[in-house]
Amino acid sequence: MDFDWIDAPFDLKKISPREIEESFEDPFSLRLLPESEATGGESRFFSLGKTVGNLPVFSVFWTDGKKYRVIFAREMTADELSFCERRNTEFL
Repeated sequence: MDFDWIDAPFDLKKISPREIEESFEDPFSLRLLPESEATGGESRFFSLGKTVGNLPVFSVFWTDGKKYRVIFAREMTADELSFCERRNTEFL
């Protein structure tokens, strides 16, 4: 995966680019397309995954199939983490 970190629209000091990339590489991560219509023909996706250090990360991103542009990232809430864990047990 190739990420575009130039002029990221959020604070990269709270969660580093490497941690965000690790959450995408998590084999149990979830990537979801929201049900609402995207504006301007651009689809935005959600990613829920964990870093190597077990930090749960929620990200909003778009991709053109080659490059990923993370628009927002933060630590997952307790509800998001619970959702992620429930979804993963359904597939085991």
